[in-house]
Amino acid sequence: MPGRARISFAASAVADLEAIRARYAGQQVPEVGERLLREIVAHVERLADFPESGRVAPEFGLVQLREIIHPPFRIVYRLGEGRVRVVRVWRSERQLELPT
Repeated sequence: MPGRARISFAASAVADLEAIRARYAGQQVPEVGERLLREIVAHVERLADFPESGRVAPEFGLVQLREIIHPPFRIVYRLGEGRVRVVRVWRSERQLELPT
C-alpha cells in the first residue's frame, strides 16, 4: 500500500482561504466563514489518503490538475509523485485559468 500523500498549499490558495474568511466576516457572519474553512480543510486532508479522488478539472483535461467540489467552492489541486498541492479555492462557478 502506498504511503500518504504530502499536502501543501500554494500562496494563491492561502490567499483564497483568507479572502473567504474576510468575506463572511464582512457580512457579519464570521462563524459561517470559519465553518466553511474547517470543511474545506477536512476535504483537503482526505486527499492525503485518496489523492486521485478528485475529478480532472474540466477546463484542461490534465490528469494531474484536479478538483473537489464543496459547494459553493471548488478546491483545485495539482497531483504529483507522493504529493498534493492545493492551488486555488474558488467559487464553483468560476473558471480556472492557467498563467500564460
